[in-house]
Amino acid sequence: MGRLHTERHLVGRVGWLRAAVLGANDGIVSTASLIVGVAAAEAGRSGVLVAGVAGLVAGAMSMAAGEYVSVSSQADAEKADLDRERGELAAAPEAELRELAGFYVARGLTPVLAHEVAVQLTAKDALGAHARDELSISAHTTARPIQAALASAAAFSVGAAVPLVTAAVAPTSMTVVSVTGAAVLSLAILGGVGAKVGGAKMLTPIVRVTLWGVLAMAITAGIGRLFGAVV
Repeated sequence: MGRLHTERHLVGRVGWLRAAVLGANDGIVSTASLIVGVAAAEAGRSGVLVAGVAGLVAGAMSMAAGEYVSVSSQADAEKADLDRERGELAAAPEAELRELAGFYVARGLTPVLAHEVAVQLTAKDALGAHARDELSISAHTTARPIQAALASAAAFSVGAAVPLVTAAVAPTSMTVVSVTGAAVLSLAILGGVGAKVGGAKMLTPIVRVTLWGVLAMAITAGIGRLFGAVV
């Protein structure tokens, strides 16, 4: 008997990859925008660094809380659907069997084969079969709130550290240029890494992530310079 061929599919990374990319992108853009805006208002180095550190801490906590709450809502909805399906399986197993077979017919199986597949899958794990084929809930895509929260907070902190460290070491007169350059480079790298880990082509994600990041920083710098000039 031949050895089973196992594959690791990229869809299994969806949960933490989305949270990590979102967190890192937000960390780079929001912290760099904050630093650039404060620096453009002609604040001193200490003011810039205090604003950057505050942005990092507040942003990381906000990202973690936001991800946990939003993904927990998804998990609650999935649990409610599974509980409802469990009740339907107990109350009307034959109707549920016909429903499951109908999904396989819709996918191209003959009615006889679809019924046989439904019978065998129901005998092994009825709820699992309905979760996968009726509700589109699987082990790869199920909501994981804690994983999403930790990935988002950690990624935000790493992303935010780039403009913060750059602001700390760059000459005060070069803060805006240095932070902007470091942020743009980091965004491009993030887009490429996210595409690579997700198995996608790199160019479009790099352009998308970098373009929106630059736009956000430009708007913030303009506001900072405007209010700095007024003050």
